Amino acid sequence: MKSKKWMYLVAVFILAIGVGYYFYNKKSSRIAYKEHAVMKGDLAVTILATGTVQPENRLEIKPPVAGRIDQVLVVEGQKVSKGQTLAWMSSSERAAMIDAARSQGADELNRWEQLYKPTPIVAPLAGTIISKNVESGQTFTASDAVLVMSNRLTVKAQLDETDLAQIKIGQACEIVLDSYPEDSIHAKVGRIAYEAKTVNNVTTYLVDVMPEKTPEFMRSGMTANVTFHVNRKIDIVIVPTEFIRYETGKPTLLVKREKEEPLEKDITLGATDGKQSEIVKGVEVGEIIVLRVQGPKGAKSSSPFSPFGSGRPRGGGGGGSGGRR
Repeated sequence: MKSKKWMYLVAVFILAIGVGYYFYNKKSSRIAYKEHAVMKGDLAVTILATGTVQPENRLEIKPPVAGRIDQVLVVEGQKVSKGQTLAWMSSSERAAMIDAARSQGADELNRWEQLYKPTPIVAPLAGTIISKNVESGQTFTASDAVLVMSNRLTVKAQLDETDLAQIKIGQACEIVLDSYPEDSIHAKVGRIAYEAKTVNNVTTYLVDVMPEKTPEFMRSGMTANVTFHVNRKIDIVIVPTEFIRYETGKPTLLVKREKEEPLEKDITLGATDGKQSEIVKGVEVGEIIVLRVQGPKGAKSSSPFSPFGSGRPRGGGGGGSGGRR
Protein backbone atom coordinates (compact mmCIF):
# COMPACT_ATOMS: atom_id res chain seq x y z
CA MET A 1 0.00 0.00 0.00
CA LYS A 2 2.78 2.37 0.91
CA SER A 3 4.58 1.70 -2.39
CA LYS A 4 1.41 2.39 -4.43
CA LYS A 5 0.85 5.63 -2.54
CA TRP A 6 4.33 6.87 -3.39
CA MET A 7 3.88 5.89 -7.04
CA TYR A 8 0.61 7.82 -7.11
CA LEU A 9 2.27 10.95 -5.65
CA VAL A 10 5.13 10.75 -8.16
CA ALA A 11 2.67 10.43 -11.05
CA VAL A 12 0.70 13.48 -9.85
CA PHE A 13 3.93 15.48 -9.50
CA ILE A 14 5.05 14.59 -13.02
CA LEU A 15 1.63 15.45 -14.40
CA ALA A 16 1.72 18.85 -12.65
CA ILE A 17 5.11 19.61 -14.16
CA GLY A 18 3.85 18.67 -17.62
CA VAL A 19 0.73 20.84 -17.33
CA GLY A 20 2.80 23.78 -16.08
CA TYR A 21 5.29 23.40 -18.90
CA TYR A 22 2.45 23.25 -21.45
CA PHE A 23 0.83 26.47 -20.24
CA TYR A 24 4.22 28.19 -19.95
CA ASN A 25 5.05 27.37 -23.56
CA LYS A 26 1.59 28.43 -24.65
CA LYS A 27 1.95 31.75 -22.87
CA SER A 28 5.48 32.38 -24.17
CA SER A 29 4.36 31.61 -27.74
CA ARG A 30 2.05 34.62 -27.74
CA ILE A 31 3.38 37.63 -29.64
CA ALA A 32 3.24 40.96 -27.85
CA TYR A 33 3.91 44.35 -29.40
CA LYS A 34 4.75 47.84 -28.19
CA GLU A 35 2.99 50.55 -30.21
CA HIS A 36 3.95 54.09 -31.20
CA ALA A 37 2.15 56.65 -33.32
CA VAL A 38 4.20 58.22 -36.11
CA MET A 39 4.36 61.97 -35.55
CA LYS A 40 6.24 65.11 -36.47
CA GLY A 41 8.83 66.75 -34.27
CA ASP A 42 12.22 68.43 -34.10
CA LEU A 43 15.56 66.65 -34.29
CA ALA A 44 18.92 68.01 -33.11
CA VAL A 45 22.01 66.10 -34.20
CA THR A 46 25.05 66.78 -32.02
CA ILE A 47 28.55 65.40 -31.48
CA LEU A 48 30.08 65.14 -28.03
CA ALA A 49 33.77 65.49 -27.22
CA THR A 50 35.92 66.02 -24.16
CA GLY A 51 38.76 68.48 -23.85
CA THR A 52 40.92 70.61 -21.59
CA VAL A 53 40.93 74.35 -21.02
CA GLN A 54 44.24 75.77 -22.28
CA PRO A 55 45.54 79.19 -23.29
CA GLU A 56 45.30 79.92 -27.00
CA ASN A 57 48.79 81.43 -26.78
CA ARG A 58 50.77 80.66 -23.63
CA LEU A 59 53.71 82.99 -23.23
CA GLU A 60 56.51 82.64 -20.71
CA ILE A 61 58.14 85.98 -19.93
CA LYS A 62 61.87 85.59 -19.32
CA PRO A 63 64.26 88.43 -18.37
CA PRO A 64 66.99 89.48 -20.81
CA VAL A 65 69.73 88.93 -18.20
CA ALA A 66 70.11 87.31 -14.79
CA GLY A 67 69.36 89.51 -11.82
CA ARG A 68 66.89 90.30 -9.06
CA ILE A 69 63.26 91.40 -8.98
CA ASP A 70 62.82 94.85 -7.43
CA GLN A 71 59.01 95.00 -7.59
CA VAL A 72 56.19 92.92 -9.09
CA LEU A 73 53.26 95.09 -10.21
CA VAL A 74 50.71 92.41 -11.19
CA VAL A 75 48.89 89.45 -9.63
CA GLU A 76 47.60 86.19 -11.10
CA GLY A 77 44.36 86.61 -12.99
CA GLN A 78 44.98 90.27 -13.74
CA LYS A 79 44.26 91.47 -17.26
CA VAL A 80 47.04 93.55 -18.79
CA SER A 81 47.51 95.54 -21.98
CA LYS A 82 50.30 95.32 -24.51
CA GLY A 83 53.35 97.30 -23.37
CA GLN A 84 52.21 97.56 -19.74
CA THR A 85 54.98 97.35 -17.14
CA LEU A 86 54.60 94.11 -15.21
CA ALA A 87 57.67 94.31 -12.93
CA TRP A 88 60.94 96.12 -12.29
CA MET A 89 64.23 94.22 -12.19
CA SER A 90 67.93 94.84 -11.60
CA SER A 91 70.72 93.07 -13.40
CA SER A 92 73.19 91.23 -11.21
CA GLU A 93 75.65 94.17 -11.57
CA ARG A 94 73.07 96.81 -10.61
CA ALA A 95 71.85 94.69 -7.68
CA ALA A 96 75.44 94.49 -6.37
CA MET A 97 75.98 98.25 -6.77
CA ILE A 98 72.70 99.13 -5.06
CA ASP A 99 73.48 96.81 -2.14
CA ALA A 100 76.92 98.42 -1.74
CA ALA A 101 75.43 101.93 -1.90
CA ARG A 102 72.76 101.02 0.65
CA SER A 103 75.48 100.09 3.14
CA GLN A 104 76.92 103.65 2.81
CA GLY A 105 73.71 105.45 3.68
CA ALA A 106 70.51 106.85 2.18
CA ASP A 107 72.17 109.67 0.21
CA GLU A 108 74.58 107.33 -1.54
CA LEU A 109 71.72 104.87 -2.25
CA ASN A 110 69.57 107.62 -3.73
CA ARG A 111 72.44 108.84 -5.95
CA TRP A 112 73.11 105.40 -7.42
CA GLU A 113 69.39 104.68 -7.89
CA GLN A 114 69.14 107.88 -9.96
CA LEU A 115 72.24 107.07 -11.98
CA TYR A 116 71.49 103.40 -12.59
CA LYS A 117 67.76 102.92 -13.32
CA PRO A 118 66.07 99.52 -12.97
CA THR A 119 64.90 97.62 -16.07
CA PRO A 120 61.15 97.24 -16.76
CA ILE A 121 59.59 93.91 -17.70
CA VAL A 122 56.71 94.69 -20.09
CA ALA A 123 53.79 92.70 -21.50
CA PRO A 124 54.46 91.69 -25.14
CA LEU A 125 50.72 91.34 -25.82
CA ALA A 126 47.35 91.98 -24.22
CA GLY A 127 46.09 89.14 -22.06
CA THR A 128 45.86 87.67 -18.58
CA ILE A 129 48.58 86.83 -16.08
CA ILE A 130 48.12 83.12 -15.32
CA SER A 131 51.26 82.49 -13.26
CA LYS A 132 53.61 84.63 -11.13
CA ASN A 133 56.80 82.77 -10.31
CA VAL A 134 58.81 85.44 -8.45
CA GLU A 135 58.45 87.87 -5.55
CA SER A 136 60.21 91.14 -4.84
CA GLY A 137 63.85 90.53 -3.84
CA GLN A 138 64.05 87.12 -5.49
CA THR A 139 66.97 86.38 -7.81
CA PHE A 140 66.66 84.56 -11.13
CA THR A 141 68.61 83.43 -14.18
CA ALA A 142 68.03 84.41 -17.78
CA SER A 143 66.33 81.05 -18.41
CA ASP A 144 63.74 81.43 -15.63
CA ALA A 145 60.14 82.37 -16.57
CA VAL A 146 59.30 85.08 -14.07
CA LEU A 147 55.71 85.48 -15.35
CA VAL A 148 53.37 83.47 -17.59
CA MET A 149 50.48 85.02 -19.50
CA SER A 150 47.92 84.07 -22.13
CA ASN A 151 45.83 86.16 -24.49
CA ARG A 152 42.62 84.09 -24.05
CA LEU A 153 41.44 80.72 -22.80
CA THR A 154 40.20 78.06 -25.20
CA VAL A 155 39.17 74.41 -25.01
CA LYS A 156 41.30 71.86 -26.82
CA ALA A 157 38.74 69.18 -27.70
CA GLN A 158 39.69 65.70 -28.94
CA LEU A 159 37.46 64.72 -31.85
CA ASP A 160 37.26 61.25 -33.39
CA GLU A 161 38.29 61.17 -37.05
CA THR A 162 34.90 59.67 -38.01
CA ASP A 163 33.19 62.88 -36.87
CA LEU A 164 35.66 65.33 -38.39
CA ALA A 165 33.78 65.79 -41.68
CA GLN A 166 30.83 67.32 -39.83
CA ILE A 167 32.87 70.00 -38.02
CA LYS A 168 33.43 73.39 -39.68
CA ILE A 169 35.27 76.58 -38.70
CA GLY A 170 32.81 78.94 -37.01
CA GLN A 171 30.37 76.16 -36.12
CA ALA A 172 28.34 76.80 -32.96
CA CYS A 173 28.95 74.64 -29.90
CA GLU A 174 28.49 74.60 -26.12
CA ILE A 175 31.09 74.14 -23.39
CA VAL A 176 30.28 72.68 -19.98
CA LEU A 177 33.06 72.51 -17.40
CA ASP A 178 33.18 69.58 -14.98
CA SER A 179 33.75 72.07 -12.16
CA TYR A 180 30.62 74.09 -13.10
CA PRO A 181 28.14 71.62 -14.67
CA GLU A 182 25.20 74.02 -14.40
CA ASP A 183 26.81 76.74 -16.54
CA SER A 184 26.80 76.42 -20.33
CA ILE A 185 29.25 78.57 -22.28
CA HIS A 186 28.44 79.55 -25.88
CA ALA A 187 31.40 79.01 -28.19
CA LYS A 188 32.51 78.51 -31.79
CA VAL A 189 35.02 76.28 -33.56
CA GLY A 190 38.17 78.33 -34.08
CA ARG A 191 40.69 75.88 -35.51
CA ILE A 192 40.95 72.25 -36.59
CA ALA A 193 44.34 70.57 -36.37
CA TYR A 194 45.96 69.30 -39.55
CA GLU A 195 47.88 66.56 -37.76
CA ALA A 196 46.22 63.62 -36.02
CA LYS A 197 47.09 62.01 -32.72
CA THR A 198 46.69 58.27 -32.19
CA VAL A 199 46.14 56.95 -28.66
CA ASN A 200 45.23 53.29 -28.03
CA ASN A 201 44.61 52.80 -31.77
CA VAL A 202 42.06 55.66 -31.80
CA THR A 203 42.80 58.52 -34.20
CA THR A 204 41.71 61.96 -33.01
CA TYR A 205 42.16 65.57 -34.05
CA LEU A 206 42.46 68.57 -31.75
CA VAL A 207 39.77 71.19 -32.27
CA ASP A 208 40.18 74.64 -30.72
CA VAL A 209 36.85 75.80 -29.28
CA MET A 210 36.68 79.54 -28.61
CA PRO A 211 34.25 80.83 -25.94
CA GLU A 212 32.27 83.86 -27.09
CA LYS A 213 32.79 85.30 -23.62
CA THR A 214 35.25 83.80 -21.14
CA PRO A 215 33.64 83.54 -17.67
CA GLU A 216 35.61 84.55 -14.59
CA PHE A 217 35.50 81.02 -13.16
CA MET A 218 37.17 79.45 -16.20
CA ARG A 219 40.71 78.28 -15.41
CA SER A 220 43.52 76.71 -17.43
CA GLY A 221 43.65 72.92 -16.96
CA MET A 222 39.92 72.41 -16.30
CA THR A 223 38.20 69.42 -17.91
CA ALA A 224 35.44 70.38 -20.35
CA ASN A 225 32.69 68.65 -22.33
CA VAL A 226 31.94 70.15 -25.73
CA THR A 227 28.69 69.70 -27.66
CA PHE A 228 29.01 70.48 -31.38
CA HIS A 229 25.70 71.40 -33.05
CA VAL A 230 25.83 69.49 -36.34
CA ASN A 231 22.28 69.68 -37.64
CA ARG A 232 18.82 70.72 -36.52
CA LYS A 233 15.63 69.81 -38.36
CA ILE A 234 12.23 71.29 -37.56
CA ASP A 235 8.80 69.69 -38.03
CA ILE A 236 9.91 66.43 -39.63
CA VAL A 237 8.55 62.87 -39.42
CA ILE A 238 10.38 61.03 -36.63
CA VAL A 239 10.12 57.63 -34.94
CA PRO A 240 12.00 55.99 -32.06
CA THR A 241 15.15 54.37 -33.45
CA GLU A 242 14.47 51.13 -31.55
CA PHE A 243 11.42 50.43 -33.80
CA ILE A 244 13.57 50.26 -36.96
CA ARG A 245 14.26 46.73 -38.27
CA TYR A 246 17.22 45.56 -40.36
CA GLU A 247 16.32 41.87 -40.81
CA THR A 248 16.02 42.20 -44.62
CA GLY A 249 19.27 44.14 -44.95
CA LYS A 250 17.36 47.41 -45.42
CA PRO A 251 15.64 49.60 -42.80
CA THR A 252 11.97 48.71 -42.34
CA LEU A 253 9.12 49.38 -39.91
CA LEU A 254 6.23 47.16 -38.81
CA VAL A 255 2.92 49.02 -39.29
CA LYS A 256 -0.14 47.91 -37.34
CA ARG A 257 -3.21 46.62 -39.22
CA GLU A 258 -6.67 45.87 -37.88
CA LYS A 259 -7.30 42.12 -37.38
CA GLU A 260 -4.20 41.25 -39.42
CA GLU A 261 -0.52 40.74 -38.82
CA PRO A 262 1.58 43.96 -38.92
CA LEU A 263 2.74 44.99 -42.37
CA GLU A 264 6.48 45.44 -42.94
CA LYS A 265 7.28 48.61 -44.91
CA ASP A 266 10.55 49.70 -46.45
CA ILE A 267 11.64 53.16 -45.29
CA THR A 268 14.21 55.80 -46.19
CA LEU A 269 16.10 57.26 -43.24
CA GLY A 270 17.35 60.79 -42.76
CA ALA A 271 19.12 62.26 -39.75
CA THR A 272 19.27 60.61 -36.35
CA ASP A 273 20.32 61.58 -32.85
CA GLY A 274 20.52 57.94 -31.74
CA LYS A 275 17.17 57.89 -29.91
CA GLN A 276 14.99 59.38 -32.66
CA SER A 277 15.34 58.98 -36.42
CA GLU A 278 13.95 60.98 -39.33
CA ILE A 279 11.78 59.09 -41.81
CA VAL A 280 12.09 60.61 -45.27
CA LYS A 281 9.85 58.06 -47.00
CA GLY A 282 7.85 54.96 -46.13
CA VAL A 283 5.34 55.82 -43.40
CA GLU A 284 2.89 58.65 -42.80
CA VAL A 285 2.03 60.74 -39.76
CA GLY A 286 -0.68 59.02 -37.70
CA GLU A 287 0.22 55.45 -38.64
CA ILE A 288 0.85 53.10 -35.72
CA ILE A 289 4.18 51.31 -35.79
CA VAL A 290 4.87 48.31 -33.57
CA LEU A 291 7.87 46.72 -31.91
CA ARG A 292 7.81 42.99 -31.09
CA VAL A 293 8.65 42.67 -27.40
CA GLN A 294 7.61 39.03 -26.88
CA GLY A 295 7.25 36.07 -29.20
CA PRO A 296 7.85 32.35 -29.76
CA LYS A 297 11.24 30.90 -28.98
CA GLY A 298 13.64 31.83 -31.77
CA ALA A 299 11.56 34.77 -33.01
CA LYS A 300 13.46 37.92 -33.83
CA SER A 301 12.59 41.27 -32.34
CA SER A 302 12.00 44.20 -34.64
CA SER A 303 14.63 46.20 -32.76
CA PRO A 304 18.32 45.85 -33.67
CA PHE A 305 19.18 46.63 -30.05
CA SER A 306 17.03 43.90 -28.49
CA PRO A 307 18.24 40.57 -27.04
CA PHE A 308 15.62 38.73 -29.13
CA GLY A 309 17.80 38.90 -32.24
CA SER A 310 20.87 40.53 -33.68
CA GLY A 311 20.64 43.42 -36.09
CA ARG A 312 22.83 45.94 -37.79
CA PRO A 313 23.65 49.27 -36.17
CA ARG A 314 21.41 52.16 -37.07
CA GLY A 315 21.88 53.59 -40.54
CA GLY A 316 20.73 56.34 -42.81
CA GLY A 317 22.02 59.83 -43.39
CA GLY A 318 23.14 61.44 -40.19
CA GLY A 319 23.65 58.10 -38.47
CA GLY A 320 25.92 58.38 -35.51
CA SER A 321 29.27 57.31 -34.31
CA GLY A 322 29.76 56.78 -30.61
CA GLY A 323 30.09 60.52 -30.09
CA ARG A 324 26.69 61.57 -31.46
CA ARG A 325 23.48 61.91 -29.56
